[in-house]
Amino acid sequence: MTRRMVSLALSTTLLASPLLAQVTTDAGTIDPEKIERFFNQPGYSPYAGRSFPTRPLWGEQHLHTSWSPDAFAGGTRVGPDDALRYAEGEEITSSTGQQVKLSRPYDWMVVADHSDALGIVASIYEGDPALLADPVLKRWHDGMQKGGESATAVVMEMITAQGEGKVPEAMTDPETQMDMWTNMTGIVESHNKPGQFTALIGYEWTSNYGGGNNLHRNVIYRDDKYFADQVRPLTTFDTEQPRELWDWMQAYEDKTGGRLLAIPHNGNLSNGLMFATETPDGNPIDTEWAESRARWEPLYEVTQSKGTSEQHPSLAPSDEFANFELWDKGNLNVVPKEPGMIEYEYARQALKRGLLLEDEFGTNPFKFGLVGSTDDHTGVSSAEENNFWGKFPASEPGPERSTGNAFDFEGRTVKDWQLGASGLTAVWAVENTRAAIWDAMKRKEVYGTTGPRIGLRFFGGWEFEEADALGRNPGTIGYGKGVPMGADLMPAPEGASAPNFLVAALKDPYSGNLDRIQIIKGWVDAEGEMQEKIFDVVWAGDRAPGEDGKLPPVGDTVDVENASFTNTIGAPELITVWTDPEFDPALDAFYYARVIEIPTPRWTAYDAAYFEESDFPEDTVMKVTERAYSSPIWYSAGE
Repeated sequence: MTRRMVSLALSTTLLASPLLAQVTTDAGTIDPEKIERFFNQPGYSPYAGRSFPTRPLWGEQHLHTSWSPDAFAGGTRVGPDDALRYAEGEEITSSTGQQVKLSRPYDWMVVADHSDALGIVASIYEGDPALLADPVLKRWHDGMQKGGESATAVVMEMITAQGEGKVPEAMTDPETQMDMWTNMTGIVESHNKPGQFTALIGYEWTSNYGGGNNLHRNVIYRDDKYFADQVRPLTTFDTEQPRELWDWMQAYEDKTGGRLLAIPHNGNLSNGLMFATETPDGNPIDTEWAESRARWEPLYEVTQSKGTSEQHPSLAPSDEFANFELWDKGNLNVVPKEPGMIEYEYARQALKRGLLLEDEFGTNPFKFGLVGSTDDHTGVSSAEENNFWGKFPASEPGPERSTGNAFDFEGRTVKDWQLGASGLTAVWAVENTRAAIWDAMKRKEVYGTTGPRIGLRFFGGWEFEEADALGRNPGTIGYGKGVPMGADLMPAPEGASAPNFLVAALKDPYSGNLDRIQIIKGWVDAEGEMQEKIFDVVWAGDRAPGEDGKLPPVGDTVDVENASFTNTIGAPELITVWTDPEFDPALDAFYYARVIEIPTPRWTAYDAAYFEESDFPEDTVMKVTERAYSSPIWYSAGE
């Protein structure tokens, strides 16, 4: 096992000046071939001529504003314009009248309001006579006007009606939908500042098939308003079948010449449907289905406020970090799960199953990268534990959220304290523009975190050496010798025995030190059984694995009562080269990196310290081990 921890001066890009040893021969003389290969520089400057991404661009691809019907009904009054100003770093007023600001601006954002009834609920609230002629809409109007529990009940009824296909016809007029869409794209366009801040056009297609089974997708445009305005966004009033969403995306591209991708989320709330081997209506998947899903859905949202769905502890009992911010009671309507459903809801299981399906169909439908976002419905994207603004206005900061319900369907509840302050997406794009960010998403050179802005590089190849972990330029070496996260390993050169990986992580200066980096491997064995294994590849301190192979905990400095911690344990950065010690060239596999922070206070601890009158239950989680998930790198035995 290679284990190196480098604690040199911090670099916010992980790309400082190269060490001389990396461009010299054994005799100590400059090797021109190494300079050309690693730097491709036209002269003295090692940065001139560099064409690869040099820093992660941080953003949010899943935020709802007052234009989403459930958000407005729940009291959200922050619209897309204010939400984008907030993302750019401005201070705004939340729906509960509180001032709120990010610790640091984002580089980009997608306002992903629901396409269903986009912007229409405000008209119901304001009392549009034509809409209030419908008795259901009149009741919703009255409930929203009353606010509080009455407004929350309206939100729950809206979600149920949408999931059951019983939304009043007055809300589904296509012309009204198109008018609202062109207004939305105009707002987004006004905030797009290439090179400074990117406002991507997008929306959420919100299939709750069968009554709350979450099959939601965020549709992300590479294009500007001119293209996006040519086709009305798809709604679940049109269809709840993902295959028909993909058909719509194909029709959009055929008509406009534009480009789209979709990002599924919350498989943990799909009650077994998100990664099933049958379509939602019960038909077996086929080659066309596999090819379509692989084409249109290159990413998966692995973490957000409604739970993290990397892996479930019941599916990986040896993974001590799997039990993290779980929402596993039921679907979006909290309809309880049945045995076997969890198997088809979590990302790691899907990545493994994708290898099996590739053998059957010739295409891996679950060959996705990993991202994170908040899915906040407040117009306020909040992924920081000490700056968390909840899911809906009812769960914005206040002593009452210690005992409040985030969701309540006929007594089936999820508590506010079970919301997670998660997550964010980092994109390795060559520039801060729509095209560059979208292209990075499409090639899966992205990663998700549970909130902190952890720097993460992950490269796979066959020629990395231990000395490559001693430098300050893992990006330069990684692109020179291998492939980045999201890619396929190149064919093995003659004489190579196993793939190796260069992985580097840098702490968020606003968050905790790093505990360890793990590489998670998944494969299908010779008997056709799905397998996985977690390798601790580099860690902080002088710990050593025990007899059981497990690395001891890093420690804990959290003072829950005062919502504080110290960075006296852990490391500010970690880097290593790791070679798979159990590689079998005959078996397909994937690898991804998981970076674990030291324990830090959860948002609930910050609440309890700030609001002295809060009354959290005894079983409330008060600590969190934040993390980052790289997109995988795949090995194909056929290559």
